Amino acid sequence: MDWEQPKVYAVRHKNEEVRAASRSGGIFTAISDWVFGNKGVVYGCVLTGDFSAVHIRADCADGRNKMRGSKYIQSRLRNTFNSVKADLLEKRTVLFTGTSCQIAGLKGFLGRNYDNLICVDIVCHGVPSIRVWRAYLDWQGARNGALVKDADFRNKKDFGWHEHMETLTLNNGKKINSAIFKELFYGHMILRPSCYVCPYKSTVHPGDITIGDYWGIEKAAPGFDDNRGVSLVLINNSVGENVFDAVKSEVDWKATRMEDSMQTPLREPFPRPAGRDLFWNDFSQKNFGYIVKKYGGNGTMTRLRRRLGKIKRRLVKK
Repeated sequence: MDWEQPKVYAVRHKNEEVRAASRSGGIFTAISDWVFGNKGVVYGCVLTGDFSAVHIRADCADGRNKMRGSKYIQSRLRNTFNSVKADLLEKRTVLFTGTSCQIAGLKGFLGRNYDNLICVDIVCHGVPSIRVWRAYLDWQGARNGALVKDADFRNKKDFGWHEHMETLTLNNGKKINSAIFKELFYGHMILRPSCYVCPYKSTVHPGDITIGDYWGIEKAAPGFDDNRGVSLVLINNSVGENVFDAVKSEVDWKATRMEDSMQTPLREPFPRPAGRDLFWNDFSQKNFGYIVKKYGGNGTMTRLRRRLGKIKRRLVKK
């Protein structure tokens, strides 16, 4: 049974290579390694060669490692739920990771509890449209005279954990560092309509464990942040607590307070923007360059805010 309030932790994997390869603090790797050690399987989201997000099954670290990193688009589940059920009936330990709505869907599909199922959901900002994502990739490729062959939604290696910069690699070897898709994402115009009324934007989640970036860590655990990534971990029930206890030796952790950890997605869904209909009308009728200039952070005011932000960060460092 889920607790009324989760236990909250700040977590960093002790292995710096693991943390560098992870989007936040590496808690997903710690949990999945424990599952593999118990001859279990892991289900999670990967980015395919055609830049779609899909759920896959992994029974070893090589497959799991493809699941690391952010994918700011809706993943296709395909036959995942049937595969999860088959593994559960075979008495395999199963770790399923996904958004809260996907975990709620899995539990509804299964129809009953399984002692060998562990569900980990993410603190979800909202899910952007894949149509906009593909239009963005096509636009970047066309303006640079080459196809995009690789995409990193958040390049922590080059820009640190605090920054949100996407890096695209073209088939001619050129790399493009951009914040355009981030600006579209955080503008909330491109989120799915259901995200504006999401019932899981609270501290109550369907997963046994909820994980995410620990934004606000400077208040919740001063000194714990080194800009290499910190995971926010919510333990929602005894199943999650048992799993977390099993992996504590692999991570540095600190108990924190829920009231110091309240990101917007833990309070409420982001509201539907007043200009959303206009955005989609523009998207259907204008070229993507127009969308970028109007909504994607290339306008004068956005560039000014970005420069002021850089100046502020320099002053803070001094």
